[in-house]
Amino acid sequence: MAKNRLISPFVKWAGGKRQLLDAIVALCPPDMRYHTYVEPFIGGGALFFHLQPDNAIINDLNSELINVYNMVKDNLTELVADLKKHKNESKYFYELRSLDRSADFASMDKVKRASRVLYLNKTCFNGLYRVNNAGEFNSPFGNYQNPNIVNEPVLKAVSLYLNAKNVRILSTDYENILRDLDENAFVYIDPPYHPLSETANFTGYVQGGWSAADQIRLREACDDLTRRNIKFLLSNSASDFIRRQYENYSITTVKANRSVNADGEKRGEVDEVLIRNYE
Repeated sequence: MAKNRLISPFVKWAGGKRQLLDAIVALCPPDMRYHTYVEPFIGGGALFFHLQPDNAIINDLNSELINVYNMVKDNLTELVADLKKHKNESKYFYELRSLDRSADFASMDKVKRASRVLYLNKTCFNGLYRVNNAGEFNSPFGNYQNPNIVNEPVLKAVSLYLNAKNVRILSTDYENILRDLDENAFVYIDPPYHPLSETANFTGYVQGGWSAADQIRLREACDDLTRRNIKFLLSNSASDFIRRQYENYSITTVKANRSVNADGEKRGEVDEVLIRNYE
């Protein structure tokens, strides 16, 4: 069946995979249509939306992001209506951004919370979801001339897809997802990247960030998948640490342009790795 090109990421996420799709797809198992596609760190979902699998489990520990996916699936009409109310103004932006500092934020209407995330994502500087250690959104106003706050055609296409296929949307620790899989699953793993240097660390889209110990725990989970004959493909930085962790697996080095560094001169092409436990 032909894929719907309108089905595509509706949020910009740190480490997004659109530019690496060709390289990633080339390494995916050829018989994927028979699998349950599993992505435990969904982020913007570039590969997921490109493949458009019939059966999938998508997950992210970021509950605000997962709420957006759920509202796109279940409450699209209300979400689009609320998105149309937003204003591309600095004062309004900071008022909306500050809502997660209030005690009653947790009880805020789910549609309005999803609308807030999409609005902030489209109008903040560099268009990235970023939080501080308290879990508060902290990207500044982007001052863009005409941001596409209401991308209605894409949102409608994604909503139709999520409702037409067998897609489970979860927000839990990735190990809770992986432990229940069988050999019919294919897992694409795109975790917070290990920094290439101490100053390169960018994990601001996950409260608390990721440490070397987190990367080791993930590698151990990948070892467990391998013991259970479950195929995985993993993306990460091409750091020496990551290469050592996965030295027993197939490692392909790819080039990616990254622009999350605040210093424009430090942005550019970097090596990343695609790691898999199959040929």
